Amino acid sequence: MFVDEAKIYVRAGDGGNGAVTFRREKYVPKGGPSGGNGGKGGDVIFVADRNLSTLLDFNYKRKYIAENGKPGGNSLKDGRNGENVYVKVPVGTIIKDAETDEVLADLTEDGEQFVAARGGKGGKGNASFATPTNQTPRYAEEGKPGEERRIKLELKLIADVGLVGFPNAGKSTLISVISAAKPKIADYPFTTLQPNLGIVKYKDYKSFTVADIPGIIEGAHEGKGLGLRFLRHIERTKIILMLIDVTDENYQKTYDTLINELKEYSETLFKKKRLLAFSKMDLLPEEETQEVRRRKVNGYEGKIHFISAVSGFGIKELLDDLWTKLTEEANSL
Repeated sequence: MFVDEAKIYVRAGDGGNGAVTFRREKYVPKGGPSGGNGGKGGDVIFVADRNLSTLLDFNYKRKYIAENGKPGGNSLKDGRNGENVYVKVPVGTIIKDAETDEVLADLTEDGEQFVAARGGKGGKGNASFATPTNQTPRYAEEGKPGEERRIKLELKLIADVGLVGFPNAGKSTLISVISAAKPKIADYPFTTLQPNLGIVKYKDYKSFTVADIPGIIEGAHEGKGLGLRFLRHIERTKIILMLIDVTDENYQKTYDTLINELKEYSETLFKKKRLLAFSKMDLLPEEETQEVRRRKVNGYEGKIHFISAVSGFGIKELLDDLWTKLTEEANSL
Protein backbone atom coordinates (compact mmCIF):
# COMPACT_ATOMS: atom_id res chain seq x y z
CA MET A 1 0.00 0.00 0.00
CA PHE A 2 1.38 3.39 -1.02
CA VAL A 3 1.06 6.15 1.59
CA ASP A 4 2.62 9.55 0.88
CA GLU A 5 1.42 11.65 3.84
CA ALA A 6 1.55 11.16 7.60
CA LYS A 7 1.34 13.17 10.81
CA ILE A 8 3.28 12.10 13.88
CA TYR A 9 4.37 13.37 17.27
CA VAL A 10 8.03 13.46 18.30
CA ARG A 11 9.52 14.24 21.70
CA ALA A 12 13.16 14.31 22.68
CA GLY A 13 14.35 13.10 26.06
CA ASP A 14 14.63 15.39 29.07
CA GLY A 15 18.05 16.05 30.52
CA GLY A 16 18.91 14.24 33.71
CA ASN A 17 19.07 16.17 36.99
CA GLY A 18 22.37 17.03 38.57
CA ALA A 19 23.15 15.31 41.90
CA VAL A 20 23.68 16.80 45.35
CA THR A 21 26.17 14.55 47.12
CA PHE A 22 29.30 14.93 49.27
CA ARG A 23 32.43 12.91 49.64
CA ARG A 24 32.15 10.43 52.47
CA GLU A 25 35.61 8.99 53.01
CA LYS A 26 37.32 7.62 56.09
CA TYR A 27 39.27 10.26 57.97
CA VAL A 28 37.64 13.00 55.83
CA PRO A 29 34.72 14.10 58.01
CA LYS A 30 33.82 17.08 55.86
CA GLY A 31 34.30 16.01 52.29
CA GLY A 32 33.55 18.42 49.47
CA PRO A 33 30.69 18.28 46.99
CA SER A 34 30.79 15.28 44.64
CA GLY A 35 27.49 15.45 42.72
CA GLY A 36 27.83 14.56 39.02
CA ASN A 37 26.05 16.17 36.09
CA GLY A 38 22.90 14.76 34.53
CA GLY A 39 23.05 13.16 31.09
CA LYS A 40 21.68 14.80 27.94
CA GLY A 41 18.28 13.66 26.68
CA GLY A 42 18.16 11.64 23.47
CA ASP A 43 17.35 13.28 20.12
CA VAL A 44 14.70 12.26 17.57
CA ILE A 45 16.49 11.99 14.23
CA PHE A 46 14.98 11.32 10.80
CA VAL A 47 17.10 9.29 8.39
CA ALA A 48 16.47 8.92 4.65
CA ASP A 49 16.56 5.29 3.55
CA ARG A 50 16.56 4.34 -0.14
CA ASN A 51 15.10 0.93 0.71
CA LEU A 52 11.80 2.51 1.77
CA SER A 53 9.16 3.68 -0.69
CA THR A 54 6.11 4.57 1.40
CA LEU A 55 5.10 6.23 4.67
CA LEU A 56 2.79 3.32 5.50
CA ASP A 57 4.56 2.45 8.76
CA PHE A 58 3.45 5.76 10.25
CA ASN A 59 -0.16 4.63 10.04
CA TYR A 60 0.64 2.18 12.83
CA LYS A 61 3.07 4.16 14.95
CA ARG A 62 2.50 7.87 15.43
CA LYS A 63 4.59 8.71 18.51
CA TYR A 64 8.38 8.69 18.69
CA ILE A 65 9.83 9.49 22.10
CA ALA A 66 13.54 9.46 22.92
CA GLU A 67 15.02 8.33 26.21
CA ASN A 68 15.60 10.77 29.08
CA GLY A 69 19.11 11.44 30.30
CA LYS A 70 20.05 9.71 33.54
CA PRO A 71 20.61 11.76 36.71
CA GLY A 72 24.11 12.44 38.00
CA GLY A 73 25.60 10.23 40.69
CA ASN A 74 28.01 10.57 43.57
CA SER A 75 31.80 10.59 43.29
CA LEU A 76 31.51 13.04 40.37
CA LYS A 77 29.84 10.43 38.17
CA ASP A 78 27.87 11.96 35.31
CA GLY A 79 24.58 10.44 34.26
CA ARG A 80 24.36 8.50 30.99
CA ASN A 81 22.99 10.30 27.94
CA GLY A 82 19.58 9.15 26.72
CA GLU A 83 19.44 6.97 23.61
CA ASN A 84 18.55 8.72 20.36
CA VAL A 85 15.53 7.58 18.35
CA TYR A 86 16.21 7.16 14.63
CA VAL A 87 13.15 7.35 12.39
CA LYS A 88 13.66 5.97 8.89
CA VAL A 89 11.80 7.59 6.01
CA PRO A 90 11.98 7.16 2.22
CA VAL A 91 14.39 9.28 0.21
CA GLY A 92 12.36 12.26 -1.03
CA THR A 93 10.51 12.87 2.25
CA ILE A 94 9.74 16.45 3.21
CA ILE A 95 9.53 17.13 6.95
CA LYS A 96 7.22 19.95 8.00
CA ASP A 97 6.06 21.50 11.24
CA ALA A 98 2.45 20.34 11.41
CA GLU A 99 1.33 23.50 13.20
CA THR A 100 2.89 26.10 10.87
CA ASP A 101 3.44 24.05 7.70
CA GLU A 102 7.04 25.31 7.68
CA VAL A 103 9.42 23.04 5.78
CA LEU A 104 12.05 21.86 8.25
CA ALA A 105 13.98 19.51 6.00
CA ASP A 106 13.91 17.88 2.57
CA LEU A 107 15.73 14.56 2.64
CA THR A 108 16.80 13.82 -0.94
CA GLU A 109 19.93 11.72 -0.37
CA ASP A 110 20.26 8.23 1.07
CA GLY A 111 21.53 8.43 4.63
CA GLU A 112 20.76 12.15 5.00
CA GLN A 113 19.69 13.04 8.55
CA PHE A 114 17.65 15.73 10.28
CA VAL A 115 17.32 16.27 14.02
CA ALA A 116 13.63 17.04 14.50
CA ALA A 117 13.71 17.30 18.31
CA ARG A 118 16.82 17.89 20.39
CA GLY A 119 17.27 16.36 23.79
CA GLY A 120 17.39 18.54 26.88
CA LYS A 121 20.72 19.45 28.42
CA GLY A 122 21.62 17.65 31.62
CA GLY A 123 21.65 19.64 34.86
CA LYS A 124 24.90 20.37 36.65
CA GLY A 125 25.67 18.59 39.90
CA ASN A 126 26.56 20.47 43.07
CA ALA A 127 30.29 19.92 42.44
CA SER A 128 30.01 22.35 39.53
CA PHE A 129 28.81 25.13 41.86
CA ALA A 130 31.63 24.98 44.40
CA THR A 131 33.46 28.29 44.85
CA PRO A 132 36.07 29.56 47.32
CA THR A 133 33.27 31.28 49.23
CA ASN A 134 30.78 28.42 48.96
CA GLN A 135 32.68 25.18 49.24
CA THR A 136 29.68 23.00 50.12
CA PRO A 137 26.79 23.98 47.82
CA ARG A 138 23.67 22.02 48.64
CA TYR A 139 21.89 22.55 45.38
CA ALA A 140 22.13 21.23 41.83
CA GLU A 141 20.57 22.05 38.50
CA GLU A 142 17.56 20.27 37.05
CA GLY A 143 17.79 18.86 33.55
CA LYS A 144 16.25 20.85 30.70
CA PRO A 145 13.16 19.47 28.98
CA GLY A 146 13.57 17.96 25.53
CA GLU A 147 11.96 19.54 22.47
CA GLU A 148 8.63 18.25 21.22
CA ARG A 149 6.64 18.98 18.10
CA ARG A 150 4.05 17.61 15.75
CA ILE A 151 5.49 16.66 12.40
CA LYS A 152 3.90 16.36 8.97
CA LEU A 153 5.63 14.06 6.51
CA GLU A 154 5.14 14.35 2.77
CA LEU A 155 6.74 12.03 0.24
CA LYS A 156 7.74 13.23 -3.22
CA LEU A 157 9.04 10.57 -5.55
CA ILE A 158 12.46 11.20 -7.04
CA ALA A 159 12.48 10.22 -10.72
CA ASP A 160 14.14 11.38 -13.92
CA VAL A 161 11.01 11.33 -16.07
CA GLY A 162 7.42 12.04 -15.05
CA LEU A 163 4.50 10.70 -17.11
CA VAL A 164 1.58 13.09 -17.51
CA GLY A 165 -1.67 12.51 -19.34
CA PHE A 166 -5.42 12.12 -19.09
CA PRO A 167 -6.82 8.95 -17.52
CA ASN A 168 -6.48 6.05 -19.98
CA ALA A 169 -3.76 7.74 -22.02
CA GLY A 170 -1.65 4.60 -21.75
CA LYS A 171 0.85 5.71 -19.10
CA SER A 172 0.60 2.55 -17.02
CA THR A 173 0.97 0.32 -20.07
CA LEU A 174 4.04 2.26 -21.16
CA ILE A 175 5.80 2.06 -17.79
CA SER A 176 5.01 -1.67 -17.57
CA VAL A 177 6.69 -2.21 -20.95
CA ILE A 178 9.81 -0.08 -20.53
CA SER A 179 10.49 -1.05 -16.88
CA ALA A 180 9.88 -3.82 -14.36
CA ALA A 181 7.03 -1.88 -12.71
CA LYS A 182 3.71 -3.73 -12.82
CA PRO A 183 0.88 -1.23 -12.28
CA LYS A 184 -2.75 -2.23 -12.55
CA ILE A 185 -3.94 -1.81 -16.13
CA ALA A 186 -7.54 -1.76 -17.32
CA ASP A 187 -9.68 0.05 -19.87
CA TYR A 188 -11.37 2.55 -17.58
CA PRO A 189 -10.42 5.91 -16.06
CA PHE A 190 -8.32 6.14 -12.90
CA THR A 191 -7.02 2.60 -13.03
CA THR A 192 -3.87 4.05 -11.50
CA LEU A 193 -4.75 5.16 -7.99
CA GLN A 194 -1.21 5.68 -6.73
CA PRO A 195 2.16 6.68 -8.20
CA ASN A 196 4.31 3.98 -9.74
CA LEU A 197 8.07 4.17 -10.07
CA GLY A 198 9.93 2.16 -12.70
CA ILE A 199 13.60 1.78 -13.57
CA VAL A 200 14.27 1.77 -17.31
CA LYS A 201 17.36 -0.24 -18.24
CA TYR A 202 18.87 1.58 -21.17
CA LYS A 203 21.71 0.25 -23.33
CA ASP A 204 25.32 -0.10 -22.13
CA TYR A 205 24.33 -0.54 -18.48
CA LYS A 206 22.66 2.87 -18.34
CA SER A 207 19.35 3.41 -16.61
CA PHE A 208 16.86 6.09 -15.59
CA THR A 209 13.70 6.21 -13.50
CA VAL A 210 10.17 6.99 -14.63
CA ALA A 211 7.24 8.01 -12.40
CA ASP A 212 3.63 7.38 -13.41
CA ILE A 213 0.92 9.24 -11.53
CA PRO A 214 -2.88 9.00 -11.69
CA GLY A 215 -4.35 10.71 -14.75
CA ILE A 216 -4.87 14.45 -14.77
CA ILE A 217 -8.24 15.97 -15.60
CA GLU A 218 -9.25 19.57 -16.08
CA GLY A 219 -9.33 21.25 -12.67
CA ALA A 220 -6.74 18.88 -11.18
CA HIS A 221 -4.84 21.78 -9.61
CA GLU A 222 -8.02 22.62 -7.68
CA GLY A 223 -8.33 19.08 -6.38
CA LYS A 224 -10.58 17.53 -9.02
CA GLY A 225 -9.91 13.91 -9.79
CA LEU A 226 -6.72 12.63 -8.17
CA GLY A 227 -4.34 15.19 -9.65
CA LEU A 228 -3.80 17.61 -6.78
CA ARG A 229 -2.62 14.94 -4.39
CA PHE A 230 -0.20 13.32 -6.80
CA LEU A 231 1.13 16.14 -8.99
CA ARG A 232 3.83 16.77 -6.41
CA HIS A 233 5.37 13.41 -7.27
CA ILE A 234 6.62 14.79 -10.59
CA GLU A 235 7.92 18.10 -9.20
CA ARG A 236 11.41 16.62 -8.79
CA THR A 237 11.61 15.06 -12.25
CA LYS A 238 13.99 16.43 -14.88
CA ILE A 239 11.67 15.87 -17.85
CA ILE A 240 7.91 15.63 -18.31
CA LEU A 241 6.69 13.09 -20.86
CA MET A 242 3.18 14.01 -21.94
CA LEU A 243 1.04 11.19 -23.35
CA ILE A 244 -2.07 11.76 -25.44
CA ASP A 245 -4.28 8.99 -26.83
CA VAL A 246 -3.83 9.10 -30.62
CA THR A 247 -7.57 8.47 -31.07
CA ASP A 248 -8.38 11.65 -29.13
CA GLU A 249 -9.94 13.94 -31.75
CA ASN A 250 -9.56 16.96 -29.44
CA TYR A 251 -5.84 16.40 -28.91
CA GLN A 252 -5.03 20.12 -29.09
CA LYS A 253 -7.49 20.88 -26.29
CA THR A 254 -6.13 17.94 -24.31
CA TYR A 255 -2.58 19.26 -24.67
CA ASP A 256 -3.65 22.78 -23.68
CA THR A 257 -5.50 21.44 -20.63
CA LEU A 258 -2.50 19.43 -19.46
CA ILE A 259 -0.18 22.42 -19.87
CA ASN A 260 -2.60 24.69 -18.01
CA GLU A 261 -2.93 22.23 -15.10
CA LEU A 262 0.84 22.01 -14.75
CA LYS A 263 1.16 25.79 -14.80
CA GLU A 264 -1.65 26.39 -12.32
CA TYR A 265 -0.26 23.82 -9.92
CA SER A 266 3.37 24.89 -10.04
CA GLU A 267 5.49 27.24 -12.11
CA THR A 268 8.31 24.76 -11.53
CA LEU A 269 6.38 22.01 -13.29
CA PHE A 270 5.41 24.30 -16.15
CA LYS A 271 9.03 25.27 -16.84
CA LYS A 272 10.37 21.71 -17.01
CA LYS A 273 11.53 20.28 -20.31
CA ARG A 274 8.77 18.35 -22.06
CA LEU A 275 8.43 15.59 -24.59
CA LEU A 276 5.14 14.81 -26.30
CA ALA A 277 4.05 11.37 -27.46
CA PHE A 278 0.82 10.12 -29.01
CA SER A 279 0.10 6.65 -27.64
CA LYS A 280 -1.93 3.62 -28.77
CA MET A 281 -0.84 3.75 -32.41
CA ASP A 282 -1.84 0.08 -32.64
CA LEU A 283 -5.50 1.17 -32.52
CA LEU A 284 -5.25 3.08 -35.81
CA PRO A 285 -5.92 1.50 -39.22
CA GLU A 286 -2.66 1.35 -41.16
CA GLU A 287 -3.92 3.77 -43.83
CA GLU A 288 -4.35 6.51 -41.20
CA THR A 289 -0.90 6.31 -39.61
CA GLN A 290 0.93 8.47 -42.14
CA GLU A 291 -1.63 11.26 -41.91
CA VAL A 292 -1.59 11.16 -38.10
CA ARG A 293 2.21 11.39 -38.00
CA ARG A 294 2.00 14.78 -39.76
CA ARG A 295 0.16 16.27 -36.80
CA LYS A 296 1.24 19.59 -35.35
CA VAL A 297 0.43 20.73 -31.84
CA ASN A 298 0.28 24.45 -31.19
CA GLY A 299 2.54 25.45 -28.32
CA TYR A 300 4.87 22.47 -28.70
CA GLU A 301 8.04 22.90 -30.73
CA GLY A 302 9.93 19.66 -30.13
CA LYS A 303 9.81 16.32 -31.88
CA ILE A 304 6.48 14.52 -31.50
CA HIS A 305 6.71 10.78 -30.90
CA PHE A 306 4.11 8.29 -32.06
CA ILE A 307 4.19 5.07 -30.07
CA SER A 308 2.45 1.87 -29.15
CA ALA A 309 3.45 0.24 -25.90
CA VAL A 310 1.50 -2.86 -26.93
CA SER A 311 3.31 -3.46 -30.25
CA GLY A 312 6.56 -1.70 -29.37
CA PHE A 313 6.20 0.77 -32.22
CA GLY A 314 8.30 3.91 -31.67
CA ILE A 315 9.45 2.87 -28.17
CA LYS A 316 13.18 2.67 -28.99
CA GLU A 317 13.15 6.15 -30.56
CA LEU A 318 11.30 7.54 -27.56
CA LEU A 319 13.80 6.07 -25.08
CA ASP A 320 16.71 7.37 -27.17
CA ASP A 321 15.23 10.86 -27.11
CA LEU A 322 14.56 10.69 -23.37
CA TRP A 323 18.15 9.61 -22.69
CA THR A 324 19.50 12.41 -24.89
CA LYS A 325 17.39 15.00 -23.08
CA LEU A 326 18.39 13.64 -19.66
CA THR A 327 22.07 13.77 -20.63
CA GLU A 328 21.69 17.35 -21.85
CA GLU A 329 19.96 18.28 -18.61
CA ALA A 330 22.73 16.67 -16.53
CA ASN A 331 25.46 18.44 -18.52
CA SER A 332 23.75 21.81 -18.07
CA LEU A 333 23.97 21.63 -14.26
